[in-house]
Amino acid sequence: MSSRVAPPPSRPWLLLFVAVCLVAANMRMTITGVGPLLDQIATDQQVELATLGALGAVPLLTWAIVSPLAHGISARLGMERAVTLSLIALIIGTVWRSLPGGLTSLWLGTALIGASLAVGNVLMPALIKRDFAGRLPLVMGVYTALLGGAGAISAGVVVPISAIRVGDGTLGWRVALLATGAAVPIALGVWVWAVATKRRDHAAATALETPAGPTASADPEPATAERPEPTARPRSGIGRRIWRDPVAWWVALYMGTQSSIFFIMQTWLSPIEISRGHSAENAGLEVMLLQIIGVGSSMLVPLFFRGRLRRSLPALIPVLGAIAIIGMLTMPALMILWICAIGIAAGASLTMSLTLMAVRARTADAATSLSGMAQGVGYLIAAAGPVSFGLLHQASGGWALSLVLVLMLCLVQVFVGFFAGRDRTVLDRG
Repeated sequence: MSSRVAPPPSRPWLLLFVAVCLVAANMRMTITGVGPLLDQIATDQQVELATLGALGAVPLLTWAIVSPLAHGISARLGMERAVTLSLIALIIGTVWRSLPGGLTSLWLGTALIGASLAVGNVLMPALIKRDFAGRLPLVMGVYTALLGGAGAISAGVVVPISAIRVGDGTLGWRVALLATGAAVPIALGVWVWAVATKRRDHAAATALETPAGPTASADPEPATAERPEPTARPRSGIGRRIWRDPVAWWVALYMGTQSSIFFIMQTWLSPIEISRGHSAENAGLEVMLLQIIGVGSSMLVPLFFRGRLRRSLPALIPVLGAIAIIGMLTMPALMILWICAIGIAAGASLTMSLTLMAVRARTADAATSLSGMAQGVGYLIAAAGPVSFGLLHQASGGWALSLVLVLMLCLVQVFVGFFAGRDRTVLDRG
């Protein structure tokens, strides 16, 4: 009988992996396409470029607000259903953001996009830990690489899409932003299919293995570990205890510094290059290069996060970022080299942050709490990054002072990485 039960789980595992990949591919496209279009939006809406710099902070602020709530949402709805609803909200927010009119739809739609992505940001690492425990570093690396890779494509294509001629004009920035969410419905469909297949096959396997088959199959969701947990786990105070855990705070600070650096570069690299005489198309391609380089470095982290490097790698990664910023300040003629270097650091840092959220927790429930807390604090820190960068540029009239801010963040990340790299887990003290 066991031979009849063994085959079914392999199919939902593969289908779920494909679904995770598709979800990951849509977790950054809707926000990474904004930076290359800032100049167009500012010109069209007749607002200061520095004012639109705050637009890059909107998703981060919503992530900071919603991320700590994701654990409770997951406890009530289950991980899979919460991710499903977040994808539906992502579709609605993407359409809302591109509606014609003033800037109101742009800001509110962006806020809804941020809220929907916050739930996915928190739950996906915990879901990967639960369902791919034996392949955690590899799947997390693939997940992160797709975050960066799809984001890179978005950053590179939005300007060409906006410039497509239609009659006497062009498609414009609104259509370009709408195009960044074109693949979300596909991800939603495959995700729902994968979850339904997993539950059906697990229910069938349980019915074959259990003598009282009909009674066992009465539970509609035996496959999801989080379904029986919600009634007990929230009462155990994990969600509250995580805020008092020092390990969690180091992970949160690491998440905050790396996110701040990434979103500063994502938002402002294109305006920097345009101010130096580059075309909007070339500037967008450089942002895409930043992200593509990050994809490769994301995949390298699982190879190096082992042995003695497990402890030192979180602190070593941002050293390369600091070198890149120093290069931008002192040798701007080699900008492509520095973009590649900061891309390597940014991609590896993101994978490292998500990996720390998984390995610094012993259970999927603790990982969800840690992920929500770390991302809530981290993105609150990160939200100040693009805004502060823009204000420093506006005050100084140049980019040097703003880049010094990024350099300081890199150095802080090195310091935090030393403590986040220690082999400890959250909630170990009871």
